[in-house]
Amino acid sequence: MEYLKSVIPVIESNYDNFTTVERSIADFFIYNREEMDFSAKAVAGKLFVSEASLSRFAKKCGFKGYREFIYQYGENFVVKQESMTGNTRTVLNTYQELLNKTYNLVDEKQVERICRYMSKAARVFVCGMGSSGLAAREMELRFMRIGVDITSMDYGDMIRMRGVFLNESSLVFGVSISGDTEDVTFLLQEAHEKKARTVLLTAKNKPEFDSFCDEVMLLPSLIHLNHGNVISPQFPILLMTDIFYSCYVSQDKYSKEILHDSTLRALGKTGRPLV
Repeated sequence: MEYLKSVIPVIESNYDNFTTVERSIADFFIYNREEMDFSAKAVAGKLFVSEASLSRFAKKCGFKGYREFIYQYGENFVVKQESMTGNTRTVLNTYQELLNKTYNLVDEKQVERICRYMSKAARVFVCGMGSSGLAAREMELRFMRIGVDITSMDYGDMIRMRGVFLNESSLVFGVSISGDTEDVTFLLQEAHEKKARTVLLTAKNKPEFDSFCDEVMLLPSLIHLNHGNVISPQFPILLMTDIFYSCYVSQDKYSKEILHDSTLRALGKTGRPLV
């Protein structure tokens, strides 16, 4: 299975930070499927924007300038040879595209830092609402089985009350694909004020997050996928949970596998089937 390097997920995660002109540029690069002359002059003429606008757009995406951006954009440019036909192909292709987006967004050094925070934290809390709350529960179940003192929350009042009991030995994960879930951002802000470590999992890269988040882990967005409505919004969160889990276990694999096996034996004593 081959994963393709692309700047598209970076554009999508910064989309809300763009001006109207920059969004027209972003839309062109997100939805373009044809190889062409991507020089500043050619693209500016095609989109009826200035070359300076292209430069500002590239810098907002984290590049030094348009030339660096377009090099990355065109280096591994792939023309999709087959159209999506049939429900099964649509779903599988959309999942594959999300996997590619995750590959482009994930920062392994950031994952390692977050796992170190988890190792040092006395207690870990993870919160989210709706589908994000369900994913938070899954994260709790995964990590509690290898010895992490972790609690998930998916109810607004419970999330807000938990902010009272946080301290510098706590680690708080907030999960919000939109980045706009008020209860989640409230808890992260409260945690930051109490010197706890804070991590936000989101598909939106907003400058204001830096004021109360130690880490912002970007997830792939479903919004710009043509068939994104057929994919569960939990999928990008669960995928990132698996990446965290794999990294965390690798830090002390033997002892964590012993704990995992012990929980399986404890469940087996109930007589219920293991899942």
